[in-house]
Amino acid sequence: MNDTINIIIAGIGGQGVIKASDILSEAAFEAGYDVKKSEIHGMSQRGGSVTSDVRFGKKVFSPTIQPGEADFLLVLAADQVDNNLFLLKKSGCLITPEKLKDVKLSEPKSINTALLGVLSSKIEIPENFWEAAIMKLLPGKLSQTNIDAFKLGRNTK
Repeated sequence: MNDTINIIIAGIGGQGVIKASDILSEAAFEAGYDVKKSEIHGMSQRGGSVTSDVRFGKKVFSPTIQPGEADFLLVLAADQVDNNLFLLKKSGCLITPEKLKDVKLSEPKSINTALLGVLSSKIEIPENFWEAAIMKLLPGKLSQTNIDAFKLGRNTK
């Protein structure tokens, strides 16, 4: 891969937007990519909007993604799609909770890792790096629940 991949994760406070971007960044880094990340989470503790930009590739110079330049927009809360759609390029891919409508998660809070699973099937980071990142960043009993959610998302059509 020679191009930089631009991914924005968006949602509301408490949904795990930052944790999802941490997992994505860790998986990309361990896969050998240069990774840059930034986040905005002003009033997130009160249910406000949260976004995180993740860029990875051979060499990345800036952590922020300009409007209309995101290759992927992963939205954890359906009501945040309209607020963030301007960030996605015309040929970009929108990933929303709708992708999981037929999936039964054992823990609803793991929607962030389930949607990362959907994303993982569209980008060049091997599955083992994703699972290692989840185990590193979500220790103990949270690891397996989130790995299971990730795999459900990854296998969603």
